[in-house]
Amino acid sequence: MLKRFWKDFTQYFGYAIRSAKASLKAEVAGSYLNWIWWILNPVSFMLIYAFIFGVVFNAAEDYFAIYIFIGLSMWDFFNHTVTHSVNMIKRNKSVVTKIYLPKFVLIIADMMVNGFKMAISFGIVILMMIAWRVPVHWSVLYFIPVIMVLFIGTFAAATFLMHLGVFIQDMSNIVNIVLRLVFYFTGIFYNIQTRVPAPYNYWAIRLNPLACLITQMRDALLNGQVSLVTMLLLWFVISLIFAALGVRTIYKNENSYVKVI
Repeated sequence: MLKRFWKDFTQYFGYAIRSAKASLKAEVAGSYLNWIWWILNPVSFMLIYAFIFGVVFNAAEDYFAIYIFIGLSMWDFFNHTVTHSVNMIKRNKSVVTKIYLPKFVLIIADMMVNGFKMAISFGIVILMMIAWRVPVHWSVLYFIPVIMVLFIGTFAAATFLMHLGVFIQDMSNIVNIVLRLVFYFTGIFYNIQTRVPAPYNYWAIRLNPLACLITQMRDALLNGQVSLVTMLLLWFVISLIFAALGVRTIYKNENSYVKVI
């Protein structure tokens, strides 16, 4: 299966890039502000959360605006990819019913779109760090393995949800409810380590991969710390296993997708 996956990945990678570019262009077509919305949207939500939780609820975290923006950037990538994956096959019915296309390529194309937007957001994070004069340490290199695990874990979740979305009509509603719950338990706008009482904060970070990754990213960029290394390795292995199982499930059932839709 690994050999087939790699062959399909390399063969259709160009298609994924072209599809991602087309999606980005279509998204801003007819908009007065065009691509500027990719900056305004995350910045606007960051300002709202920074005001509500930083001013109204008096959050004590250093560089709180950047703190929130890091969490939102990573959450938006995961949330949008997973949400879109549920109806991915149905949304691309005109393609999958006419030509053979490894169905996981559709997820990769969508991850490219959301990854591009996340890259813009982290570009803003860098500018904010410069403006706030955040001390930079070698720990910023921890960004790379954290993002890698985020990508693999998101891909793994998206493969299973894409498969289930073909056969379960209400899956999108279920996913929206679950993601809304996960959002509030991930610590996007608050510090789990200080706001959640012990020992629950210990497990809240380690059992929630998104909370774990966001905490690690914040520690690396803002606090000059490399944290939860063992948990990063554990979630890396778990993500790889589930990604392999997800791809296997898609390969096994992809012929039935066309019949169902």
